[in-house]
Amino acid sequence: MLPVCVVGLGLIGGSVLRAAGAAGRAVWGATTSATDADGARAAGFTVEADVDDALRRADAEDALIVLAVPLTAMSDVLRSVSTFAPGCRLTDVASVKGAVAEAVRKINPYARYVGGHPMAGASRSGWVSGSAELFRDAAWVVNTEDDVDQEAWSEVVRLALSCGAYVVPSSAAAHDDAVARVSHLPHLLAAVLATVGVDGGPLALALAASSFGDGTRVAASRPELVQAMCEANRAALLDAVDEALGRLGAARGSLASTGGLAATVNAGYLARRELEQHRSAARRTVQVDLTAEGALAKLRDLGNQGGRLTSLEGMTATLRIV
Repeated sequence: MLPVCVVGLGLIGGSVLRAAGAAGRAVWGATTSATDADGARAAGFTVEADVDDALRRADAEDALIVLAVPLTAMSDVLRSVSTFAPGCRLTDVASVKGAVAEAVRKINPYARYVGGHPMAGASRSGWVSGSAELFRDAAWVVNTEDDVDQEAWSEVVRLALSCGAYVVPSSAAAHDDAVARVSHLPHLLAAVLATVGVDGGPLALALAASSFGDGTRVAASRPELVQAMCEANRAALLDAVDEALGRLGAARGSLASTGGLAATVNAGYLARRELEQHRSAARRTVQVDLTAEGALAKLRDLGNQGGRLTSLEGMTATLRIV
């Protein structure tokens, strides 16, 4: 297994460092946060003095580099990678893929880059919030474009699997459209819901129970991180916001005119049931020969159907699909 260099040791990066280390890989990291660095060192992990030193080591040891920095810092770190470890396999764990891929193309168009995004997290951040088990049985998107460096792609898939996740093959564009609906929009709605609740004053807060708590949980995330990921996915998020506003407008119109909310409530109930059924549905095994013509397109198609890549043996990928 390739050694792993993680740049950024917050919740996600720190969890990658822990999980990759637990899987038996040689790991080290770097971070600009003294608090995160101290926490990682106290836990027995190697944290290099600065990002440049970590990247020099990655270059010397032919490591897989994982960028786990905020989107606002991504371009600066990519420039350092281009200077100190331009030939290393490179991935990231950012929540928006199109913007990162574009930055890579501008800064180092020859980078062996494969975008990634583990769909796991918490409302709290920093090294202290991470865990080696964070990715256990979680989806980890690995971008599967036609022009991908297939050897680098395989290494990113193996990293995700070794961290306990299953892989969802997807294009960057399809990923960004999907997460706008199931990640970024929920952050905006949580912010709105939290604000409306607080505006109700002390009585509303005293009566707030699990429905309000569940609906506003992610509003506790660091505002600058939420802002960066939502703004970086602006086009797809605008489409999701427009759809949400349309549904809210229809609910308001119905409530104002007839007093009824059956259409909205029933649609939500059925949608939630569909989510639960998808998660619990029986799955069958499909194998894809990565040397076959059109293999990457087939992987993307299976990913779009909710397929889960669960193992990679040589040039054969095994997926579980509904």
